[in-house]
Amino acid sequence: MEINWGIIGVGDVTEVKSGPAFQKIKHSDLVAVMRRDAAKAKDYAERHGVPRWYSDAQQLIDDPEVNAVYVATPPDSHVFYASAALRAGKPVYLEKPMTLNATEADELLRLQQTHRGKLTVAHYRREQPYFKKVKELIDSHIGVPRIASLRYHQQPLSAEAMQSPRMQWRLNPTKSGGGLFHDLAPHQIDLMYYFFGNIAFSKGIAHNQAGLYRAADVVSGQILFENDVLFNGQWAFNVAEDSDVCEVIGSEGRISFSVFNYQPIELVNEQGVRRFAFEPPAHVQQPMIAAVVAYFRGEGPNPCTVQEGREVMRVIDSFAGGF
Repeated sequence: MEINWGIIGVGDVTEVKSGPAFQKIKHSDLVAVMRRDAAKAKDYAERHGVPRWYSDAQQLIDDPEVNAVYVATPPDSHVFYASAALRAGKPVYLEKPMTLNATEADELLRLQQTHRGKLTVAHYRREQPYFKKVKELIDSHIGVPRIASLRYHQQPLSAEAMQSPRMQWRLNPTKSGGGLFHDLAPHQIDLMYYFFGNIAFSKGIAHNQAGLYRAADVVSGQILFENDVLFNGQWAFNVAEDSDVCEVIGSEGRISFSVFNYQPIELVNEQGVRRFAFEPPAHVQQPMIAAVVAYFRGEGPNPCTVQEGREVMRVIDSFAGGF
């Protein structure tokens, strides 16, 4: 079975991060794209060598040559488009955050189970060699994991940046779910879930300090995992200096790494200090898309299930859902 992809929503994320990867993986091809702006859909298809383009999503879903659908629209339309593809009997690769909130995640799970379709959430960092190495070190080189802490800070967006179309929907809670935290934190929270397993409890607080837009610009949260690991996370999008640091401390050592900057992983234990450097993939989603193709072909497991995506949305809601 060759996986012939159709993309719904060929915006910025598909230009480099994901789109080209569909044409570089064995048994995978990109045969159709859709964007509501017909001129932009045509332009994308011509630039990327895609044979067909549409301005209507249902036409793409109904295309007999398309047998898998990648939904890359803003989160407010994820349930709608994923449901349409599942009803048509076509497996779905769904961008993160998978939904606006945990209630929608529950609805998506019911739809997936009703239609008995395949759906993978694009928490793609868990398939990258960098984070597989982090997991290996956590599992085997620091004893029993005890504490995980994350600090992610960004300088405030400029007025020009906030006016750009690619940013405006991210800052609109009705389209994105809640702002920059909702855009970035799914990667980080999913990695904690990938590293430590089932979640026993989570809570947090969110606030808008700078008043530059409607969404929260500072979030703090805690997770207690069933294996007794305690996670503390802090996100601030209004401070003077950028920071991207995560640390895991165990009974016999510690690991530090970044989530977005690919800084060398540092391991400190009784053997001393070791560092592991990785080059970021040219297309950051390519390892995950390769795993999704294998799953859709019946050759491997689902690399990120709807149930796993739902757990991430529950944590996000517990941190910032009340803002």
